[in-house]
Amino acid sequence: MVLPLGDLQRTRIIPVVTYAIIALNVVMYLVTLDQGDRFMMALAATPWEITHAQDIDEPIVRPGAPVARDAADGRLVVDPRNVIPHAPSPIPVWMTLFTAMFLHGGLMHLLGNMLYLWIVGDNVEEVLGGVRYLIVYLACGLVGSLAQIAAAPDSVIPTLGASGAIAGIMGAYVVWFPHHQIRVLVLRVIIVLPAVVVIGGWIVFQIWLGVEGIGKMGESGGVAYLAHAGGAVTGILVAFLFYDRAQQVKAMDAYSQGWSSTPPPGY
Repeated sequence: MVLPLGDLQRTRIIPVVTYAIIALNVVMYLVTLDQGDRFMMALAATPWEITHAQDIDEPIVRPGAPVARDAADGRLVVDPRNVIPHAPSPIPVWMTLFTAMFLHGGLMHLLGNMLYLWIVGDNVEEVLGGVRYLIVYLACGLVGSLAQIAAAPDSVIPTLGASGAIAGIMGAYVVWFPHHQIRVLVLRVIIVLPAVVVIGGWIVFQIWLGVEGIGKMGESGGVAYLAHAGGAVTGILVAFLFYDRAQQVKAMDAYSQGWSSTPPPGY
C-alpha cells in the first residue's frame, strides 16, 4: 500500500477555492447518497450522448450482450450485470462534462481524489490565484473527459469523477515544485519523498495505462486512465505558461518563511 499523506510546503494563502471545490464534491456525494443512482446517472457524462447530442433517458442493455427469451411468457431476459444505468438529464448533455467532475461512484473514490487535491491544490492556487486556478481546474477536467470520449465516442458507459481535473493540478504542481517533500505511507511506514517521484511517477503511470488501454475503451466501466492522462498533460502545459510566476511565488515563500535571506524583486 502506497498512500500520500501531505506535503511539507506551507503557503502564504488560505486556499479558498480548493476548499470550496472539496466542499462541493462532498455535498454532491451526500446528495447522491440521498437521491440515489438516478441522480448520479442523470448528471454523469456519457460519450455517446456527447457525440450525438442526445440524452439516453433510461437503462439500456450493453451492446453485444446476450439476450434470452423466457420460455413461459416470451419476455426478453437480460443478465442485470449487462444493463447500463441511465436516467433523464435535467440539463443539456454537453453540460454533463462539467457536472460529472463533481460526482463520485463511492466513498473511497471521493476520499482518494479529495486527498490528492488537498495535498497539491493550495500550492497551485497560490501561484495562479483563485480565478485562474478554478479556470485551469475546469479546463483540465474538460480536456480529460474529451480525451476519454475521443478514444471511444460511441461508448454508452457513463463517466464521472474529479480525477482528470485533479490530475491537471498535479501536473502543474510537479512542474513547479518537483523537489517539494511529500509524506507517503508505504505499507506501515511513513517516509518522505520528492514530488517528482510521488506525483511524477503517478502521472507517467496514468499516461502509460491510458495509452495501453486505448483499444479497449468503452467496452466496460472502470478507471478512466485516459482522462487522467489528458488532464495531467493539460496541467503540465499550463505550468510552463506560468513557470516564471511560480518561481517568483516560490522565492517569496522561501523569504517569508526564513529559508532565504534575500528578498525577491517586488517583495
